[in-house]
Amino acid sequence: MMAKKNLYRALLLLSFLAVNAGIIYGLAAAWSFLNTGADKSAILHIGGTIEQAYQPKIIWTIEGQRGRKISKQALGELEKDYLNAWYVKNIALNSYDQLGIADYYTEDARKQVNNLVQNNQDNHVRIATTTLSHHPQLEFYSLDGKLAVLTDHNVVQFEKVYIDGTLVHQQRTLHSYQVILMLEDGFWRIRQMVKIPNPDETENEPKQLSFDTKKWRGINYYPKDNPWNMFGRTFDESYIQKDFRTINTMGLHSVRVFVPFEVFGGASVKEEMLAQLEKLLDIAKEHNLKVLVTLFDFYGNYDLMDWTLTHRHAETIVSRLKSHEALLGWDIKNEPDLDFESRGKDNVLGWLSEMAKQIKQNDSIHPVTIGWSTPEAAVHLANEMDFVSFHYYEAPENFTERFLALKDSVYDKPLVLEEYGKSSYSGIWNLFSNSEDAQASYYEKMQTILTKEQLPYFIWTLYDFETVPSSVVGRKPWRKAPQKYFGLIDSEGKEKPAYRIIDGKRKGTTN
Repeated sequence: MMAKKNLYRALLLLSFLAVNAGIIYGLAAAWSFLNTGADKSAILHIGGTIEQAYQPKIIWTIEGQRGRKISKQALGELEKDYLNAWYVKNIALNSYDQLGIADYYTEDARKQVNNLVQNNQDNHVRIATTTLSHHPQLEFYSLDGKLAVLTDHNVVQFEKVYIDGTLVHQQRTLHSYQVILMLEDGFWRIRQMVKIPNPDETENEPKQLSFDTKKWRGINYYPKDNPWNMFGRTFDESYIQKDFRTINTMGLHSVRVFVPFEVFGGASVKEEMLAQLEKLLDIAKEHNLKVLVTLFDFYGNYDLMDWTLTHRHAETIVSRLKSHEALLGWDIKNEPDLDFESRGKDNVLGWLSEMAKQIKQNDSIHPVTIGWSTPEAAVHLANEMDFVSFHYYEAPENFTERFLALKDSVYDKPLVLEEYGKSSYSGIWNLFSNSEDAQASYYEKMQTILTKEQLPYFIWTLYDFETVPSSVVGRKPWRKAPQKYFGLIDSEGKEKPAYRIIDGKRKGTTN
């Protein structure tokens, strides 16, 4: 009997302790929540950290800062919350959703944001906007670490203004701001942000590039066994060595390669991928080849809120390779005009125009182009490019007229036929109406025209491929089958008749 009483007492005591522990834990969790704020990524519904969605370039100046010297960690926290404040405001202006504003603006400051957003909503105005770069100078950091004053010089911002869903205005602006921030409940919050005049700065004249496209004779390159998938685990230096030796032996001088955006890591470019791309350029140099790098392949999101991520992708690659002796130039995007209908022509062109500026800021030496899918599409942004590139896969008989029309439209801009070729596929999907000899005849006609017009070119492509990913041409077999047979060399390594048409050294026409 006594044993049962002791057991009951023990159970009651344990229950009491468990209940109290639960209460204490709940109070502690609530206190922690109130002091640190809700999870920032959850607030903004972005499925990850804000840093994964918004990465404008930021360069700090802390020399001459007054007050307490700021630590690297404290500066990092200040930077993070300051950029987050810009991000949540951009979201609010675009969607009228003000979640997150309370975390990054003090009470008085968020009233101003709320009034602005409400006024826009009442007038059916929506502003899609993002900042592209910041140059904050820390003016003051208080002794208690709870007050910071900075001047953000030359903030580059791009915005599109919509009224009732119709785009009425878009612009790229440059402004400077005086900003006061307070540390409250674990967040740096903007207390005041005032636009101030920009300092007078003399814009640097763009450098005149020196390059000669007339001798460019090249080929679009993928290895035979892993087309559209040459980087990562499938990267094989020995195959590239062999293929580049073959390309050089043919009398060609250059290759065009493609950087798949997501595979390379998007905004956070993977070191492994970057090292492999650099190694490819090293191999090209060994074989006296130059490389035209297409920076964005398999990329199709031109949304303004995504711009800074693509800028970091380009900045990382361009900064790493811009001094490489084998680098020929930069091709921003492969056939972006094919995205006009699905993504919006203005969105695509706006992204391309800004990307060209970003690349030239990081590399003022190498030329920049865009790989348009047709001669007609290549008139877009021609004045902003260093040379104009286009693709052509139709009958040789129609080429000259369309080429000359483009030439007249872009005046003195150098032109490059960046992709051209003909499949040798003969099968059920084209009623066995083609052949390798027909492919050779196509090249013979095209090479005659290109020689006459002194038009530089990149052939599509070195090899036939046994497999073509559905992501390239879709799942329809009548589209996939021809795509496998564009090579000058078949999938077994045998030279096709077209190879002998292109082989400049064999014909004694390597220049």
